[in-house]
This record gives sequence, C-alpha cells and structure tokens, in this order.
Amino acid sequence: MILNINKPAGITSHDVVDRVRKITGVRKVGHGGTLDPFATGVLVVGVGRESTKKLGEISRGTVKEYEATIELGKTSTTGDPEGKIINTANEATVSAIGLQRVEEVLVGFLGETSQTPPIYSALKIKGVPAYKLARKGLIPKLEKRDIKIDALEIVKHHPPFLQIRVAVSSGTYIRSLAGDIGKALGVGGYLKKLKRTRVGEYTVDQSQNLADLQKEFVKSSSKLNE
Repeated sequence: MILNINKPAGITSHDVVDRVRKITGVRKVGHGGTLDPFATGVLVVGVGRESTKKLGEISRGTVKEYEATIELGKTSTTGDPEGKIINTANEATVSAIGLQRVEEVLVGFLGETSQTPPIYSALKIKGVPAYKLARKGLIPKLEKRDIKIDALEIVKHHPPFLQIRVAVSSGTYIRSLAGDIGKALGVGGYLKKLKRTRVGEYTVDQSQNLADLQKEFVKSSSKLNE
C-alpha cells in the first residue's frame, strides 16, 4: 500500500512513519524523499515490504514541485528557519530589489545546472549524515551535483519575502536554491517556508493527513468487527 500523506510542520518524516506504523499495525513502513521538520506537503509512504521496495523508484527520476518562501537579506546557518541568522543585509537594499530584477535572476536557474547540497542535510559522508558532522563543527565537503529545474516562477514578491513555485529533478535541495537565489540578488537569503505539492503522480490536493488516515483505519476495523 502506497500512501500520499500531507506532512504537517513541526514533525520529522520519520515521525510520520512511526505514526503510520501505529495506525496500520504494520511494522515495515518507509518513506520516499525526506521533508525537513519545518516543511509540509507530500510525503509518499510505503506500507508493507513490497510497497517500501517501490519507494526508491517513485522518488528517483520523478519531477517534484514545491512552493517556497525565501526571506531575502538574511542568511541562516542551516539555510532554513531552524538555524541561526548570521548575516543581515541593509533593509533599504533589499526593498529596492524590483520584480524585473528577480525575474532576470530566476531565468538563470532554469534548465540543467549544478548545485552544492547544504551541509545540514541527510546526505551521507562515509556513512555519516552530513548534518551530524556539521553539528560537531566538522564542516563536510560536499561535491556539486547535477540537477534540473524545469519551472521556476514568482508567486508573490513582497520584500523581504519572495514566494516561488518550482519544479525540479530528484536530488534538488530547495534550501540550496533559496540561498543561491539570495546570493545572485546580492543580498543573501534563506528558505523560510516550504511546501511540497507534487512527487510524480502524487499531489498535495489528493493527499490525506494523519488524522484522516487514523479515522479511515478505525472505520475499517469497526466494519470488520460488526
């Protein structure tokens, strides 16, 4: 069974897996494509051995879509709201960035390009997640990766906030993209909010939250006991 879960903010992707285990009573549960605790949206969850085997295929090679809010003029140690703000640009400079300038910068990110993953990521260095090394003050050296950005559009620009909609290849880090956009605009930036709206055929409009999943299984159990 493959589930399309709408992950809420404030919990990890692994927390979702634990909740699904408790709800379904199935031990073998996994997820495809980690969402950070602050992020929301589509988390594809496999329930059962056969379904978990399909997660890699579902996650890799599929286009993923996101809605992201970037706060321009500030940078974060982690590239997201969970880190410490370490640099702040002049407010007047940030406010002066016009829509046309933003559009010009975003066009430069479209198509095939390369990207350096964030140091606070689950990417493993000799078997150790990069974020664990970073927390110990051991800054991991991460190689650039080839990615593809299929679509990148402005939803709203109200300095210092820039809201975008983006479609990317698997393996693309939106935190890195947010930081790169801020850098290209000359003021820095970090990922303030993130919502994943699509993973291949799985969309947020068709997703279900954990509470609804719980009700569904309770209802199914009640029918079996009638």
